[in-house]
Amino acid sequence: MNTQMNNQTGNAVHQVRLSPFLRRALLADALASGATGLLIFFGFGVLANLLVLPADLLRYAGLFLVIYSAFVAYVGAGTSATRGSIWAIIIANALWAVDSIVLLFTGWVDPSALGYAFIIFQAVIVALFAELQFIGLRRLQKDPVEGNDRRVVA
Repeated sequence: MNTQMNNQTGNAVHQVRLSPFLRRALLADALASGATGLLIFFGFGVLANLLVLPADLLRYAGLFLVIYSAFVAYVGAGTSATRGSIWAIIIANALWAVDSIVLLFTGWVDPSALGYAFIIFQAVIVALFAELQFIGLRRLQKDPVEGNDRRVVA
């Protein structure tokens, strides 16, 4: 376990070594989010007509995903990361998945059948990434060889 000092507060910032499992889950998330973000950002006009979703919603979602994927790739490409950065990714994924499904029941959008399928499919995939990342983080606690960290996650 690496400990760095936060220069502004003097608090210790604990780094955990990323296991291969957690690193793969993070990098797969970054790749999928980046590819989806680029597709949505650059193809929002065509997708808006095909999915019957607001073009602005697609464009801004695509932009967010590109930025988000860069952060996830940065965290996943390292050999270690803070628990806070990993938790931020897990929570962002969980919120995205829940918000995607909630969006369908708000009346704010009225997508086509393909639009419904797209929203539900991507929500399931994002929830899967959150689960895999959570499992990877929990394994760091249980396997001192894999993650060199036995502290409680929750």
